[in-house]
Amino acid sequence: MERSLETQVDQAVQAWLRWVPRWEPATHRGRVAPCRRCLGSPILSAAGIAGNTPHGVQHGLSTRIKTIVDHAVAEYTERNLPVLQRELDQQAARNRARAYRPSEDLDPEFDGLPLDPDPVPGAPFLFTIAGLADDAAAELPPLPPLSDEEKSALRQEVGLADEYANLVGREICGILLRHRLHIQAAISQHVEPQIEAMLAELTQSLDSPFDPDAA
Repeated sequence: MERSLETQVDQAVQAWLRWVPRWEPATHRGRVAPCRRCLGSPILSAAGIAGNTPHGVQHGLSTRIKTIVDHAVAEYTERNLPVLQRELDQQAARNRARAYRPSEDLDPEFDGLPLDPDPVPGAPFLFTIAGLADDAAAELPPLPPLSDEEKSALRQEVGLADEYANLVGREICGILLRHRLHIQAAISQHVEPQIEAMLAELTQSLDSPFDPDAA
């Protein structure tokens, strides 16, 4: 029997709550570009995760919830949107034919993030993972062209899929409201102390210009 949407969200939140105690602040240089999945996400707002929460903590939950939405839309598309389903099947077959697929089978905490770090000015990469993936995709033949009628039908069905995704997303936001206290408690217990410790260590390592005892 297919799990209800509420059950799927409950399980996703529980998986995230089990992961949060293992979270540690990143020590590498942060990215310049914001994450389009997490920035201004109504999912994270409904979950009670503030915008100043470390991105890794946000991304771990938003990705798990996105998987639920994607699965629901995929089922809706398979049942109701034949033109879009055909295009998706062709694209999936094309992707499976690629020799190099670095973005597949990633843990939720890394899924959807850029494959390469931001470049350092004056220090260009010899190669990038994203570039290698693009090269592998370029070697495949293009998808068959669509007629004008198929293009029109595809645009209409994409619109319907988007509407359904928004409907599922709104329902999930309502479900997440019930988990806010547990989510916020986990952040207070496991995330905020690490951030406070980092700030305290940074403060101790800096010389205060207002300290009369400073040399």
